Amino acid sequence: MAKIIGMNGDTAVAYAVKQADVDVIAAYPITPQTIIVEKLSEFVNNGELNAAYVPVESEHSALSACVGASLAGARVFTATASQGLALMYEILYIASSLRTTIVMALGNRALSAPINIHCSHDDAYAARDAGWIELFAENVQEAYDLTFQAFRIAEDKNVLFPAIVNLDGFILTHSLEGVQVFEDEDIPKFLPPKEPVNPIDPERPISYGPLDLFDYYIEHKKQQAEAFKASYPHILKVFEEFEEFSGRTYRPLKTLGMEDAEVAVIILGSAAGTVRDVVRKLRKKGEKVGVVSLTLYRPFPQKELAEVLSGVKAVAVMDRSYSYGSPGAQLFMDIAATLINVRDKPLLFNVIYGLGGRDLKPEHVVQVFERAKKAAREGEVPEKEVWVGVRE
Repeated sequence: MAKIIGMNGDTAVAYAVKQADVDVIAAYPITPQTIIVEKLSEFVNNGELNAAYVPVESEHSALSACVGASLAGARVFTATASQGLALMYEILYIASSLRTTIVMALGNRALSAPINIHCSHDDAYAARDAGWIELFAENVQEAYDLTFQAFRIAEDKNVLFPAIVNLDGFILTHSLEGVQVFEDEDIPKFLPPKEPVNPIDPERPISYGPLDLFDYYIEHKKQQAEAFKASYPHILKVFEEFEEFSGRTYRPLKTLGMEDAEVAVIILGSAAGTVRDVVRKLRKKGEKVGVVSLTLYRPFPQKELAEVLSGVKAVAVMDRSYSYGSPGAQLFMDIAATLINVRDKPLLFNVIYGLGGRDLKPEHVVQVFERAKKAAREGEVPEKEVWVGVRE
């Protein structure tokens, strides 16, 4: 039986990690995720969570400790943001290629300079090529729910890859929301105790991460690539099982109005709610507009996106980040690559918004839809890159 507790996003994640009965936590505090690890340290200190809490000197050390603990068979958690993830970067690739099952909460924050502690998706995108499952929460409830699903996905013997739960810095990490939480005794029905796969054992030595030069490296990378692609149906199965367990539905994509949309917006994270509200209002006026938001970012839901965008004339892809010198920002490039061989593809343009925590206002979304409708009418995109909410 679920109960409702008022929690901010950081506290909700920490509460889920406690209920997941993790064995090891290694983390270094950084705004806006600090509350997560502070709360977990309290749980451990108070005897509410029987786990090893490892205070480390840096985020690089935190993720290194998590790698060792995961290979030893432990259920492992860490959290970071922005520069913290940048300092972990070397170990991100090691954690995935060694097939660890670490779960990380990422309080999305802009990378410096100038120094900013508010939301951009720079850190989420920085991890996109590292071989981690990536999930995006749109609200505090989803941050709580996706934490359980991340453990279940990562530890699935058909997956065995680390996972990141993204929650927008301050917008979600520090916002109070009524969260439906599970009773502790119900958690094992969805998330049973971890069953280690080939844990480190002095009696049965195994080599992890040995020197691997041109004679075998590419074969091993291809195996990793195939295993990551093969994780997709198992992620979908976890979503379905979580729905049976909780009554709350999770899918790779959320859509509104896409059944007959002529123009659409694609977006990640908390701003999806703002776009959705605008779509509802525009559709009441008879406008054929729609929105797609992604819960699952890696592996990328290519087939579902191609299907849902079929028949759409123009699409605005909204990025809360920027990729300097590239043909577009990160989500835009993902969508463009997804549609490249589709026969009747929509026109695409890239919208840069919300950097450093700048609000995405409903009027900004209306402007984006007006641009999309104009592109659909005229059959061309005059500006492929558009910035909204910027003082000129």
